[in-house]
Amino acid sequence: MIDLYFWTTPNGYKPLLFLEETGLDHRLVPVNISKGDQFKPQFLAISPNNRIPAIVDYAPAGDGARLSVFESGAILLYLAEKTGRFLPRRLRGRVEVLEWLFWQMGGLGPMAGQNHHFAGYAPVKLPYAIDRYVRETGRLYGVLDKHLANRAFVAGDEYTIADMASYPWIVPHKRQSQNLDDFPHLKRWFETIKARPATVRAYERGAAMNTAPTVSEESRALLFGQSAATVA
Repeated sequence: MIDLYFWTTPNGYKPLLFLEETGLDHRLVPVNISKGDQFKPQFLAISPNNRIPAIVDYAPAGDGARLSVFESGAILLYLAEKTGRFLPRRLRGRVEVLEWLFWQMGGLGPMAGQNHHFAGYAPVKLPYAIDRYVRETGRLYGVLDKHLANRAFVAGDEYTIADMASYPWIVPHKRQSQNLDDFPHLKRWFETIKARPATVRAYERGAAMNTAPTVSEESRALLFGQSAATVA
């Protein structure tokens, strides 16, 4: 059994896609980040950065003690190694998957996240910041579109954790002021993954859990008002 500490953010959906694809025995543990559940001691014990997702694996390979993992990229890599799925065994294929996994973790996710923040959540709309992150999001879409011109999936002909990492960050493309028609190879890839039964199930489960993803003044302070003092 694996517990997935989950909320309906792009990062939250990454491991849920993997779990739905593989059918690993799991349960969702809601962490409502708009209500401050991420600061509860029991969650901080497994995710010290107070961010979702995190998992607890009650049957890790070769060790009877339960194992917790935080950070979405680390979780995807852990699950791939645990199951032997969605990560090539051969060196070159594995390296390519990891390159694009870290590309998402270090580029697409953070830049699109800042896009969301300045365009949608910031109390003062700063044109320079909005333009900066919309443009950078578009540049990254362009990088992925060009890469996908001669391949079915991010790392070649097979669906991998590199695809699972990037897909949820393309789902809110309209919110990011991006038009998928401008990126035909990316759009083809996106529609292919969107139609996968595991993807449909994952997003249906998320929609049932979070029916009103709104941000109030109280939740804004919880989500964006943290500092070193709050950690201490």
